[in-house]
Amino acid sequence: MPSASNPATPSHLFRQEVLALHAYHVPPAAGLVKLDAMENPYPLPPHLREEIARLVADTAINRYPDPEARSLKEKIRAVTGLAEDTQVLVGNGSDEIIQLLALALARPGATLLSVDPSFVMYRMIATFTGMRYVGVPLTENFDLDLPATLDAIRHHQPALVFLAYPNNPSGNLFDAEAVTKIIMAAPGLVVVDEAYYAFARSSFIPVLSQHPNLLVMRTFSKLGMAGLRLGFLAGHRMWLEQLEKLRLPYNTGVLAQGVAEKLLQHHDVLLQQAAQIKRDRTWLYERLVGTADVRPYQSEANFILFRAMHANAVFAGLKQRGILIKNLNGAHPLLADCLRVTVGTREENERFVVALQESLHVAQASSGGNQPLSSV
Repeated sequence: MPSASNPATPSHLFRQEVLALHAYHVPPAAGLVKLDAMENPYPLPPHLREEIARLVADTAINRYPDPEARSLKEKIRAVTGLAEDTQVLVGNGSDEIIQLLALALARPGATLLSVDPSFVMYRMIATFTGMRYVGVPLTENFDLDLPATLDAIRHHQPALVFLAYPNNPSGNLFDAEAVTKIIMAAPGLVVVDEAYYAFARSSFIPVLSQHPNLLVMRTFSKLGMAGLRLGFLAGHRMWLEQLEKLRLPYNTGVLAQGVAEKLLQHHDVLLQQAAQIKRDRTWLYERLVGTADVRPYQSEANFILFRAMHANAVFAGLKQRGILIKNLNGAHPLLADCLRVTVGTREENERFVVALQESLHVAQASSGGNQPLSSV
């Protein structure tokens, strides 16, 4: 036991689940073309920046924000087209919402189920809230393994299921019929995480009222508001009323609420930027298809996952050439040789393609020849 002569250490006081975790690491990006974090690469148009500057100047930052974010919620409802019987909870990014859900449902022995590989925060938050995490492996092409997922639901009876739609890091949109079968089979809540909704062709928002246990979560980070840290959860009132009890007061600041509301008044501008990103995604995918020793995957998000020969060396070569992407090689067996690149501006994408080709050439020369790409 700790005492005056034997002072306490983290191993004495912290839960084992916390001690076993690794902090989420964000690599430094100063001076690099930043294509690692799925951010919108485009600045706001000048007239919008001016409107935001006036809004910030007139905001009473000496006062607490609206704890209910009522005005922002109404704007979210309007741009999202939510039904009248659908409730909205606003969070400090989607990470806070994931944590709220896990905290609310973390009864002894409760299970959080998702697919693997997917968004890392599902597993991480399940771990530090004391939930048991079950990850159902995707197929080799990153599709849902529906029989295995339904079997896991029957066996583990999860209190909470997360499905990223489109999935991160693979970028693909799961079959909607398969997702619906999972919603109907789940004994607890199913959260469809639509972080990349602006770049995808399908959404579960229109069918929210058809499934009492369905919640849809979105973040505005990928749409161009990553610095504001705002997300929302939509679903039946009986669930969100309970979650509101756990939401910390004033969890979203007055500037974040005000700027987000202003930007949602110009939602069309953000959607136009998203449309440009989708066009550039097509351009980038075609260039990757035409690059030797690279195998890209079709994406419905604002990034592209691809396998590359000598992935670690290619990642390092890109960084040496001023390009930062995400190295996923080794993060999961299905991600062998995998790298992920955010779709940037056309100039950034062109620089990436040139740097990628140079890095592949150097890596191949250094290794003494080709090696087969993983066919996981």
